[in-house]
Amino acid sequence: MQFGIFSVGDVTRDPTNGRIPTEGERIDAMVRIALKAEEVGLDVFASGEHHNPPFVPSSPTTLLGYIAARTERLQLSTATTLITTNDPVKIAEDYAMLQHLSGGRVDLMMGRGNTGPVYPWFGQDIRNGIPLAIENYALLHRLWREDVVDWEGKLRTPLQSFTSTPRPLDGVPPFVWHGSIRSPEIAEQAAYYGDGFFHNNIFWPIHHTKQMVGLYRRRFEHYGHGSADQAIVGLGGQVFMRKSSQAAWNEFRPYFDNAPVYGHGPSMEDFTEQTPLTVGSPQQVIDRYAAMRDHVGDYQRQLFLIDHAGLPLDTVLEQIELLGTEVVPVLRKEMAVGRPPHVPDAPVHSTLVEAAGGPRDVTVYADTDAVTGRAPAPVR
Repeated sequence: MQFGIFSVGDVTRDPTNGRIPTEGERIDAMVRIALKAEEVGLDVFASGEHHNPPFVPSSPTTLLGYIAARTERLQLSTATTLITTNDPVKIAEDYAMLQHLSGGRVDLMMGRGNTGPVYPWFGQDIRNGIPLAIENYALLHRLWREDVVDWEGKLRTPLQSFTSTPRPLDGVPPFVWHGSIRSPEIAEQAAYYGDGFFHNNIFWPIHHTKQMVGLYRRRFEHYGHGSADQAIVGLGGQVFMRKSSQAAWNEFRPYFDNAPVYGHGPSMEDFTEQTPLTVGSPQQVIDRYAAMRDHVGDYQRQLFLIDHAGLPLDTVLEQIELLGTEVVPVLRKEMAVGRPPHVPDAPVHSTLVEAAGGPRDVTVYADTDAVTGRAPAPVR
């Protein structure tokens, strides 16, 4: 099972001292967080994608490419890649390039985001959110698997004899997770393609998560990709830890109470009861997250939101140290107990290549006109 960190890259005032980091400091902090995740033995670092203040990660591939150059083992992902407002052609090219640069250590999570105005910023209509997610991913799926694509849809200009470059590393596209909190259409989409489903349930009660994951599992089996318990599932989570529960509550409370995403709303007591947010000792985190599979079954990826709400970088790094040294090693052992042998691990590049029959050079070698990109007419 994979454990890791995801970051939304918010630039938020620290409520205890009033300080707000600069964008440069926040970007550097995300890099240091990823490096710390690898240092303590975590498996995954994922970056969000936002195009508005107070967030900085507008270009996840740039950030992840830089992190790839400074790490050796860490799996790099997104949380989310906006399949609705990004051009699927550009997604195909950017993530194939990142796949090559990282040696295959990349996957990505498709999603629609949580910022309504992003649609008109990129020339789209939010009322087409679900149709865009469905149509754009159908095109992306083909672009990574077909050397030459002719395509016509309803929401994008047609493609004629288009080849996305570079081609996927070893002939195998990056693994895709489809992220959704409340849309059954996205769970259905993930199941249809046999892709992963990520329920970032950080604001939702477990019974809702159970329903969405259960729908995805049933449809995964319906489409013939395997049994329901073989479907690839990921969950989100939030934690704040200190050696004693009271110390954790005292330290985290001002950050919770003033956080842009949930501050001035439900009390921390209510929120920790109703959602996966766990504030307490490492053992309390272990107990809470070891019980997740009682609700959703054996799953493949657990990501934690650690660096938000204005928490200082030093505090975040301490949290990752606790996660990597005291929590995750125990969770790995507990999650392995009773796990059926036929339940797969999260796909990574090496397992995808093996399943495809081995690596292939899929470079498209073609003589083309440097101006138009079209092949010259044959000489008669």
